[in-house]
Amino acid sequence: MHADLDNQLHIALPEAGDLLAKVPEPFAVLFKRGALSVELFAPHEVDTQQPHEQDEIYIVAAGSGVFRRGADRVPFGPGDFLFVPAGVPHAFETFSSGFQTWVIFFLITHHPQPNSPSQAPVKLQFRSGTHIP
Repeated sequence: MHADLDNQLHIALPEAGDLLAKVPEPFAVLFKRGALSVELFAPHEVDTQQPHEQDEIYIVAAGSGVFRRGADRVPFGPGDFLFVPAGVPHAFETFSSGFQTWVIFFLITHHPQPNSPSQAPVKLQFRSGTHIP
């Protein structure tokens, strides 16, 4: 792991896990550039997170369990993607031993409204001429 967190080319899960094992917190900051940061998170027995000021993405690296965002609960497993908007209560309610997840914090200065031009459906055209609405 390099000392300058804003210029990482590659972060391997085993290397990130080794770093996480050396800190008392349940997370290790691995990359930070402007409002973007990447962490590896592995709660100890209970997830005590509070809502964050930034949007966040989780990509589950290992383990499984149940994730809560607001009133919604979903099961998760390795490779799953979870999204939490800024300010929304959330937690990994249950998780297996060895659970680890990548966390990507980011800040969006403009949140598009549903059905705005940037949210309009996109048609894809494949070489065969097939269209997907």
